[in-house]
Amino acid sequence: MGLLRTAAVRDGGAALPHGFWAAVRVWLEKPQVANRRLCGAAIEAEGTVPLGEGGEASPPLAAVRGGGSGGGREARAASAGAAELGRLWREVRGQLPAGHGHLPPPLTAWGGPGRRSELRAVLRTLLPRGRPGGPPAPPTKELAVQDVYNGTVTFLPLEENSEGKYQIKKCNIYQIQLTHVKDEEWSLSIVAPFPEDWFSDGIAYPKLAWLGNELLSKLAKWSVEQKPSEFKSTLSLISVAKYSKVYQNLKEKYKEMVKVWPEVTDPEKFVYEDVAIATYLLILWEEERKEKGLTKKQSFVDLGCGNGLLVHILNNEGHPGRGIDVRRRKIWDMYGPETHLEESTIMPGDSHLFPDTDWLIGNHSDELTPWIPVIAARSSYSCCYFVLPCCFFDFHGKYSRRQSKKTQYREYLDFVAEVGSVCGFHVEEDCLRIPSTKRVSLIGKNRIYPPAECALIDKQITQYINNRQTCAVVMCDRRVGFNHKDHSDGLRKEAGSELPENETAGTTWMPGFQPREKVVQIRNCASLPRDFVDDVVLNVANLLLNATPPKSCSNMHGGNTNIWNQGESLSLKEVAEHLNKETLKRLKSEYGGLQTLLKNNHQVFEVLNGRVHIRDWRKEKPSRKTKPEVKRHLSAEAFKTRLCWFFIHHPDGCSLPSESCPYAHGTEDLRQSQVIKKKKHLQ
Repeated sequence: MGLLRTAAVRDGGAALPHGFWAAVRVWLEKPQVANRRLCGAAIEAEGTVPLGEGGEASPPLAAVRGGGSGGGREARAASAGAAELGRLWREVRGQLPAGHGHLPPPLTAWGGPGRRSELRAVLRTLLPRGRPGGPPAPPTKELAVQDVYNGTVTFLPLEENSEGKYQIKKCNIYQIQLTHVKDEEWSLSIVAPFPEDWFSDGIAYPKLAWLGNELLSKLAKWSVEQKPSEFKSTLSLISVAKYSKVYQNLKEKYKEMVKVWPEVTDPEKFVYEDVAIATYLLILWEEERKEKGLTKKQSFVDLGCGNGLLVHILNNEGHPGRGIDVRRRKIWDMYGPETHLEESTIMPGDSHLFPDTDWLIGNHSDELTPWIPVIAARSSYSCCYFVLPCCFFDFHGKYSRRQSKKTQYREYLDFVAEVGSVCGFHVEEDCLRIPSTKRVSLIGKNRIYPPAECALIDKQITQYINNRQTCAVVMCDRRVGFNHKDHSDGLRKEAGSELPENETAGTTWMPGFQPREKVVQIRNCASLPRDFVDDVVLNVANLLLNATPPKSCSNMHGGNTNIWNQGESLSLKEVAEHLNKETLKRLKSEYGGLQTLLKNNHQVFEVLNGRVHIRDWRKEKPSRKTKPEVKRHLSAEAFKTRLCWFFIHHPDGCSLPSESCPYAHGTEDLRQSQVIKKKKHLQ
């Protein structure tokens, strides 16, 4: 028996043994959280199997995961899963005869009274991540056998032979054990029966040292710190195996977009994020076609489509649809005529309904997010929606928190889900695998009411929106009813005035709604007048330099020792107290205010943990060799293209000699910039 390692666990909160099994469940269902070379695991079947020879898996407990919804198909799959488990277990018992001295329970026979007669088995497929420049490694099947009575779970790798039967890869068997020592003391161990024969493929089966160190430490931590998550598991509504395959194909297909990305946003993040969202939708829609017996691919409208890449991918993959955004992006011209994008302002109302569209998409759609379920509900009975909320908006403006017991994100998700329920949808939640902190999606695919009750649901929607309306919106001078057209006449009479000539009753559901501005207003201090910024920088620098006691550092230039005044550090609050009221008022109108202005002027200042320092360029670390080639190129292009602030303004001059300073020491040292400056206003 090869005991790899044992970890002592102290349970002061009575989490064990339940916490141990919860931790095992994480490792079974989401192995990628520990082993980053895996994309995930597909649970093919699970159920009880007999401890003794023979017998079938228990049908009521067998289940197949990741195949989507649909009662009939799930029942057939569950039955097939039970039969598969029974067959596999019989083969396992035959390959591992009782009495083998190297094998841990439950693979050895237990005798005596009080022994449990059943075990729980889980059949899973480990899904490797894609490898750059090559196809992904093949998936690996595993049978995990849990013995709750003895606190063990044994992992049996399976290989398929030429006859289509599975054989155990004995060299890679391992077991996780929980042992109660005394009182609050427990221990977790990992055992490998044949450590000398262990084969590491570097993916599904890392080295034994990884099992004994990384995996064991994570299991020990999870066992006593298991907290119910606020969110669903990732990809809980679709097949992880199918997602892994489709994602790799799309990533390979659209990876060139990263190289030609013309926007100022990060191409790595946005390209692969939209590839992941497109992958999810393609699989979700494929499952819907199977469930509903559809032959045509679903149509869609992406409201607030932004860069339009998601629309481009979905169009290329055969789904008819279009994207609408208030502002055209430069990248739109690169997609070609097959990608349908429109520059238009969307106002929630009767003029923006989509009766012939199957799905509405809201991918980080900001102020439109809570309206998308409403627009879907009023477009047609068959219209569905997918939203990925990011920024927090209500129907009429920024979302205001109402509960302190939840995180703001969780509270907002619950609000958007509530909107969907009020609109008559069965709202489902899933967590996507995207490089974003806001990755929970809400899906309205099915209605909870018959078509005959559409008018009743419509009144319910109107009342709900009305109840969330603020007093300011109620008294809005426009006096346009936010009711749907079927219920707008009564509101016209209450208003007691005629509508403007260019508006008709019921066209706008919420007069207080503010769409996104066509031109993005830059409020990160970048658009402030240069003389104003220079004045603030000089004032703050003098404040730090004249503070007592000053920090001075010796400076070696050509063998001569100089004392260079590094100044004192002050908190942002202390700096603000020394600025005049007009300056502070102007800074407060910008996002981030004083801190943003100082960080923008990183040549002069360093802001760390709320304190402002004069930057000493001698302490700057040289750029890493792994720095992206594009950034290295831009750094070289920008070298000596701006005057050195310290050379001009600091009483001791620059702390670096001219040849080492990235900035110019005088106009004769200045080079012409070859970097194309970014536009301040994106149009």
